[in-house]
Amino acid sequence: MKFIHRFAYYLGGFVIGLMLLMFFLNGKNASCDYGPNARTVKNISSKPFQYSDKASRFITEHSMDSTVVINLVKFGNVNFSESKKEIDSCKIYLIENSYKEQNLELMVKNCDKLATILEINYTNN
Repeated sequence: MKFIHRFAYYLGGFVIGLMLLMFFLNGKNASCDYGPNARTVKNISSKPFQYSDKASRFITEHSMDSTVVINLVKFGNVNFSESKKEIDSCKIYLIENSYKEQNLELMVKNCDKLATILEINYTNN
């Protein structure tokens, strides 16, 4: 069998496989969270949030609501070098994001069943 025929069979099977895959995964919340940032943010976002007094004051002063804070965490980037991930009980992560064209840092304490926003600060970067 010539190479072009083998390639045509391969391509046909590949296309059929893609269409079947799209049919079965259509409408499902399938995601590929393999990177450390995506796994950490997904883990934090899946838990109920609690706010420290300092974070609550910042949210009130800057007219934010809980939806904004949830999106800041969900679409933020975890700075692992500044995070305290060696702690056994609850790890503390520094999440960087921007809001209204200003850079923000969120300190999040990630426990087994609860995520606590410890601090929210503007940065000069």
